[in-house]
Amino acid sequence: MTFDHLPPVLSDALAARGYEGLTPVQAHVIEPEAKGRDLLVSAQTGSGKTVAFGLAMADELLDDGRLPFATAPLALIVAPTRELALQVSRELGWLYAKAGARIATCVGGMDASRERRTLNQGAHIVVGTPGRLRDHLERGALDLESLRVAVLDEADEMLDMGFREDLEEILDATPATRRTLLFSATIPKPIAQLAKRYQQGALRISTVGEERGHGDIAYQVVTVAPADIEGAVINLLRLHEAETAMLFCATRDNVRRLHASLVERGFAAVALSGEHSQNERNHALQALRDRRARVCVATDVAARGIDLPSLSLVVHVEIPRDAETLQHRSGRTGRAGKKGTAVIIVPYPRRRRVDGMLRGAKIEAEWMNAPTAADVRARDQERLIEKLLAPQEHEAEDMELGQRLLAERSPEDIAAALVRAHRATMPPPEDLIDTGPRPRGERPERGERFERDRGDRGQHREQFDDSVWFKLNIGRRQNADPRWILPLLCRRGHVTKHEIGAIRIGPSETLFNIPLAIADRFAEAVQRTANQDGEDDSGVAITPAPGGATWPPRREKGAGAPRATLGRAPSGDRAGPRKPRGPGAPGGNSDRYKPKPYGQRSPRKPGK
Repeated sequence: MTFDHLPPVLSDALAARGYEGLTPVQAHVIEPEAKGRDLLVSAQTGSGKTVAFGLAMADELLDDGRLPFATAPLALIVAPTRELALQVSRELGWLYAKAGARIATCVGGMDASRERRTLNQGAHIVVGTPGRLRDHLERGALDLESLRVAVLDEADEMLDMGFREDLEEILDATPATRRTLLFSATIPKPIAQLAKRYQQGALRISTVGEERGHGDIAYQVVTVAPADIEGAVINLLRLHEAETAMLFCATRDNVRRLHASLVERGFAAVALSGEHSQNERNHALQALRDRRARVCVATDVAARGIDLPSLSLVVHVEIPRDAETLQHRSGRTGRAGKKGTAVIIVPYPRRRRVDGMLRGAKIEAEWMNAPTAADVRARDQERLIEKLLAPQEHEAEDMELGQRLLAERSPEDIAAALVRAHRATMPPPEDLIDTGPRPRGERPERGERFERDRGDRGQHREQFDDSVWFKLNIGRRQNADPRWILPLLCRRGHVTKHEIGAIRIGPSETLFNIPLAIADRFAEAVQRTANQDGEDDSGVAITPAPGGATWPPRREKGAGAPRATLGRAPSGDRAGPRKPRGPGAPGGNSDRYKPKPYGQRSPRKPGK
């Protein structure tokens, strides 16, 4: 296909690359109204932004279809991470190859003296990270006086990473006549302020929602008990057996913990977070490209700019903070026309939040239960049979070995040994604590409800005599169940299951009691394992039961249900009958409050 509206050198490069058309963001930036203007562009990850700003700055760079002799940089592209900068450099390399472009890449972790020599020899386009570009600028190796175009790629992420001062110093060193192109997935207030300061009459372009990139991603939402999150991750990896999978966590501590757990179970996994050096990042990415590793555990920032063609599965181990982060994470897969799957693991208490996030992002997702160990084993059998029955060409040596085995063992024994050897190479699936909620409208039988509510606490769910009551902010509406509440309390409070007493689940809250001797230690551990909102990552908050609370909840008049007050323990569970109260009641205290005749009252004290 030819692109008549583009310079011939760029049109030929796109055709040679196999482009049949432009993506929406690429088409918007070359429209007549965008020519020569500053641009403020918001587009989703994987939408072809690199080629977009490569096309947008062509008019400023090309003279009669060629680039002039390189003395000082004509274009500067700033990217947040080393990987993204290298990716941009490669994309612009083939796009401007026939125009004779010389491109210099300046990123952390590379030889700075070699970069300075490249800059001194002359480059048309400079691509780099903020810190390294600022260093070259302060040393006098980077001359921006002749700059015609400045591009900020992933500007929102650069501000989140603390590069504001670096960006301001770099842009302040450029001519006022330059053209500024600002590309960002979102336009929060800091980005708008940056654009207002360094752009003039910028044209606002937004293609969020019309990109075809996320049409190639199948979204799935897996609901689990909070204690089943790690088991669900393992079963998802085993079920999909993706060529490359990426798992997203919110913090570097969680990345470290999950990575260690996966390696211990036998997965070929690498980790990417802010605590890893550039050399460690290079080794991890190379292991993924060489297929020596198949799973990458990463934080949002560390995964920026990573482009792995074989990546087909993204798992949101921890819920993204907003819809934009969800799209950024998921955009690592489903690129270049390939299909991908994005799975969001949602603890029961967080279902409503995720549902609202998906509706706001206009993403259609399939809700399902986490895959069980039986599901994984069934899929393993299908894959093994398909693999063994596929047509193959056997060498003579293999046939000879097969005949020898048949002479020693029966075909059934050989097939069973082959299956066992195949399973030994794969990590075993996990048995989940909870298999998910019942289908809506289906109610268990009375005896089954009794076993579910009472049977689990038959051994250790008796109420302690001297105890303190605590409250969870979840109940039957959030699928609360002792099977997953118990391990959650043990993990949060650093106690054993035998130190947890009665568990009573209500419609929207759950009460449980702890022995008085360890109540303070339990409360301190709960506070340490909570975030600033008082909750854990699954949205569960543990607080002392307030005085005067009742169990069961107050019913309507005539329901005939007794009411018990909760303090140290519900009074309805205390041994012995309640003391009678009221006038004339034996043992009552009504006489204590009966007013005395005026003459029998105590005389007023002086000064009163």
